[in-house]
Amino acid sequence: MSTVERTIKTYLEELHATMSGMDLSEAQRLSDYIYDAWQQQRFIFIFGNGGSGATASHFAEDLGKNALRQVDLADDTKKRPRVMSLTDNTSWITALANDIGYEHVLVQQLVQYAQPGDLVLAISGSGNSPNVLMAVNWAKRRGLLAFGLTGFDGGRLRQLQQDGLHVPIHDMGMVESAHLAVIHWVVDDIHARIYRDGFNS
Repeated sequence: MSTVERTIKTYLEELHATMSGMDLSEAQRLSDYIYDAWQQQRFIFIFGNGGSGATASHFAEDLGKNALRQVDLADDTKKRPRVMSLTDNTSWITALANDIGYEHVLVQQLVQYAQPGDLVLAISGSGNSPNVLMAVNWAKRRGLLAFGLTGFDGGRLRQLQQDGLHVPIHDMGMVESAHLAVIHWVVDDIHARIYRDGFNS
C-alpha cells in the first residue's frame, strides 16, 4: 500500500491515470479467453492470495451469476461459464497448508479438477507468490492456458504466464483497484457478447 496521503479526489485521479497507462488490449484478450471457454464449456479456475484472493472470489461469483440474465438462470438447459475460485474451499486450503505446505494449496486443487484446455486466471499484485507460481507452472505443463493479472514489475508470474494483464504501478491498492475495475468490465462484456451472438444452450 502507498504511504502517500491522498484525498479521495486525488486517489481517483491517480487510479484513472494508472488505468489510462495500461494496455487495454490485454483486458480485451482476457474477455476473449473467457468467452472462448464459455463457448467450449472449458473450466475457468481463478485464484490469488489476500486481496487478490478476494478478487478471485468476486470474479468467479460475478461470472457465474451475472454473465446470464436473471430469467436464464432459472433455465438449467442454458450453458453458463464453468468457473471456480480456488480461494474459497477453506477446509481444503487449511488442510493442504497444514499437512503439505501453503505453496501447494492451489496446485493440488488443479490436480483434482483441471483438464487440458481449461483456463487459469492467476492474480498476484507482486507476481511472486509461490503458490500462484506453482499452480501456473503445473497448468502450463498440463496443457492449460495461464493468464496472469499482475502489478508492480509483474514479477515471475509475468515471465511464466502465457498471456496477461499488467497494471504498471508500485502500489498494491491501486493494482487491486484496477484489477477489480477490469473484471467488472469483463463480466459486462461477456454478458453482452453472449446475448449479442445468440444464446445457444
